[in-house]
Amino acid sequence: MSPDLPRDPEARRRLREACPTVLHGFRTASPAETFAAMSAWCEAHDVRHDLYGDGAVIADFEARIAALLGKPAAAVMPSGTLAQMIALRIWTQRAGLDRFGAHPTSHLFLHEREAYQALFGLHGAPVGERARPILAADLADLAQPLAALLIELPAREIGGQAPDAEALVALKAEAEMRDLPLHLDGARLWECRAYYDQPHAEIVAGFESVYVSLYKGLGGLSGAVLAGEADFIAEARLWQRRMGGNLVSQTATVVSTALLFDARLAALDACYARTLSLAEALAATPGLKVLPDAPQANMLHVFFADTASRVRHRRDVIAARDGVWICNDPRATDVPGWCVSELYVGDALLDITDEAVAALFARLLIDQDS
Repeated sequence: MSPDLPRDPEARRRLREACPTVLHGFRTASPAETFAAMSAWCEAHDVRHDLYGDGAVIADFEARIAALLGKPAAAVMPSGTLAQMIALRIWTQRAGLDRFGAHPTSHLFLHEREAYQALFGLHGAPVGERARPILAADLADLAQPLAALLIELPAREIGGQAPDAEALVALKAEAEMRDLPLHLDGARLWECRAYYDQPHAEIVAGFESVYVSLYKGLGGLSGAVLAGEADFIAEARLWQRRMGGNLVSQTATVVSTALLFDARLAALDACYARTLSLAEALAATPGLKVLPDAPQANMLHVFFADTASRVRHRRDVIAARDGVWICNDPRATDVPGWCVSELYVGDALLDITDEAVAALFARLLIDQDS
């Protein structure tokens, strides 16, 4: 008989939190642990609250991110959605053209409720093919002029794919030749540095503006940073105020990221190396496929030769019985009878062998009720 299983998202969240072993992502501290660590860090660094972004803790962190990205200036923002809306507003306004380009699976198209259109009346034009990153050749096929082109590195919805270093250089060169500003959706830029084996500033060189997340990969509570030329960031701060994003204090956001920043960046190389070997082990498991075959970040998509409902049920049975959370909720694919789940390789997987992880994933294809 199966144990009592959750029937709604909140119950599944509690089940996941109760599991001693969670394969997806980094180990997550409790709110009490997080706030205690933030308190200790503030004491050690003599932190004072900022006031509407004015304060040493914010200014120092902005300067550090700007230097890391090789940009003259940067601004802390409460969310990536806000940061990217501001960037697109600036580029379209400067060009006098309300059209930008982005990959068909861009976060702006799939997850932001057409914010660019509802807020600013912008037109988003899909560029390139859905199953792969945007390449230089795609710019030659543009049928209409663009004010800017948004590039996501790596692209989450296609398994964390990114163009190789040569293709990225070619893309930048093609955009420069066309006088087309590039904006980087770098929500997971931190995760693809190991793939390029280059400093962050070298990766983002050629992008006129860059957004990076403060919680994806880094473990902060929330927040984002928008970086670019000094005049661009000055204009971005104006739009941040206009759009209600200049919060009375962002000290907690910055502190929660800053206290983990160095350790998380240092850990990502090992996580990427582990992803490469783990992808091979999963791909060799009957009934499983991975995308991409050779990951470009410490994340990938795992495909199951079964329906999402059955894989989810088996996942929940194993979690309730054995205290192991194997994957986040799978979703149906375009291929009937197959489903897919994203796997993000964090420190939780560094101490478990590839064979053990592959065996756990294989259990999701076997009936657990008997």
